[in-house]
Amino acid sequence: MSRGGGGYDRHITIFSPEGRLFQVEYAFKAVRTCGVTSIGVRGKDCVVFVTQKKVADKLIDASSVTRLFKITKFIGMLITGIMPDAKSIVQQARQQAAEFRFKYGYECPVDYLAKVLADKAQVYTQHAYMRPLGVVSMIIGIDEENGPQLFKVDPAGYYVGYKATSVGGKETEATTVLEKKVKAKPEMTYEEAVQTAIAALQGVLSEEFKASEIEVGVVRAGFMDGSFHVLSNEEVETHLSVISERD
Repeated sequence: MSRGGGGYDRHITIFSPEGRLFQVEYAFKAVRTCGVTSIGVRGKDCVVFVTQKKVADKLIDASSVTRLFKITKFIGMLITGIMPDAKSIVQQARQQAAEFRFKYGYECPVDYLAKVLADKAQVYTQHAYMRPLGVVSMIIGIDEENGPQLFKVDPAGYYVGYKATSVGGKETEATTVLEKKVKAKPEMTYEEAVQTAIAALQGVLSEEFKASEIEVGVVRAGFMDGSFHVLSNEEVETHLSVISERD
């Protein structure tokens, strides 16, 4: 990675004369260059996210490799970026959700969890003793008051809710595709949301995936009590077949 910061990229907390924090920008670049693209789509009564599943070595047990994590029974997280950093943020999220449940007696809302993780990430941009984490996380769940929720938290500490979003190497192209899809059909059913996310990922990467090459996580109101679960290869294959026949 070339260094064009003129010395200002050596410290996390020092602005360059142009008003930039280079170490934070490098964290975003780490996410973009990790070789993975992820997509999230919010439907009428569900939220879906999908990402590539890449196994670095043939000797690795593929079942032990994942970017999808269950934070609570009802909240799922998809991490795009540097995986060792991902383990750290997942542990933080689980701890915060457990503390909220213990303190208040009900499940942690998705927007609150996103806020807490974003606040922590933002603090890392102020202090030199901690570098920004090279990950962007998507958090999904069904809120009792607001319905399906899809939030994204970045290394700068910014978080916001989305109808659909993308992260990774093909983020720009995927966002363009999703804007058209959401504009055409803002209230998607569960099947439409899953197939839109998978088809968009296939489209921007110009690939036709096998079921073992992607991971799909969903939360769905009225199904399994709204709990987060990862689709099996058989379920993913069914959606891939529908997309293939449709196209």
